[in-house]
Amino acid sequence: MTEKAIRIGIVGAGHMGRLHARKLAGLRAKGFDIELQGIVDVHPDRAQSLALETGSRPLPGHRELYQEVDAVIVAAPTIHHFELVRAALEAELDVLVEKPIVATLPDAQTLLDMAKSAGRILQVGHVERYNSALRRVESLIKKPRFIEAHRLGPFPARATDVDVVRDLMIHDLGIIQDLLGEEPVRLEAIGIPVLSREVDIANARLHFPGGCVANLTASRVSPTAMRRIRFFQRDGYFSIDFLAQSVAVFRRIDEPGSPSPRIEMEQLEIDREDALESEQKAFLESVRTRRPPLVSGEEAVRALRTAVRVMEAMPPLDDFS
Repeated sequence: MTEKAIRIGIVGAGHMGRLHARKLAGLRAKGFDIELQGIVDVHPDRAQSLALETGSRPLPGHRELYQEVDAVIVAAPTIHHFELVRAALEAELDVLVEKPIVATLPDAQTLLDMAKSAGRILQVGHVERYNSALRRVESLIKKPRFIEAHRLGPFPARATDVDVVRDLMIHDLGIIQDLLGEEPVRLEAIGIPVLSREVDIANARLHFPGGCVANLTASRVSPTAMRRIRFFQRDGYFSIDFLAQSVAVFRRIDEPGSPSPRIEMEQLEIDREDALESEQKAFLESVRTRRPPLVSGEEAVRALRTAVRVMEAMPPLDDFS
């Protein structure tokens, strides 16, 4: 006896909504027991076009969609996350919501409490956690003393309803906090708006209880894209390139008779996978098994809490006039 197909809906037919819909259609074509039940967007023509492309159908609103699905992917702008996710949890649906979970900590905690009370899956789209390069090396990272991250890219026409910290830096905040198992005790930060009313480029220096220090830079006004993070520890360091899905390991080699050690570099072999597809598979697995997802609501709240602290640590722009 086969399991009942999971009925999934998508709220938001913009950039991320299109990616999600196409990946789900691809999983369905590969034999995954799912139904892309409907797509909703504030622009009906956009929902209709995406539904036609992916073998789904457009629906007039999220409440109509929620009556016909078991789970939903919320890929609308962040300012709408709270109302959309709350309504989904009230409808007893499992939810995958794009990052950040919401814009504010009180709203995030409300959703987290609702999901726990209702026994629903609440997964958040920190997609880099599913990047093959990170998954390959995360078990090898042991007590790093210094971490350096750069997440840069050109200015997008989308996702400017939040600052660059909650838009981009939050990926690295979540990764680092998960690997260290702790949140920073102290931090300094600087940031400025360039092309939007929100901060578009930011730098933060985080000090963790175990002694590790992390320096993070995020920019959405860079002419070229870069998504790299390096972990320095006693026996060498790991350099992860998220875009290339590659890992270079640099180790210190002590040779008998040599007056000084040398550095040896190794490029690790990576079984490259589509991170967004892996994220969706993980969501489907959680819906089926009821096991907590890799990036749960709790973890997303911890990342958001530090992102908010980074923004609050930034001196006012008037201080530099």
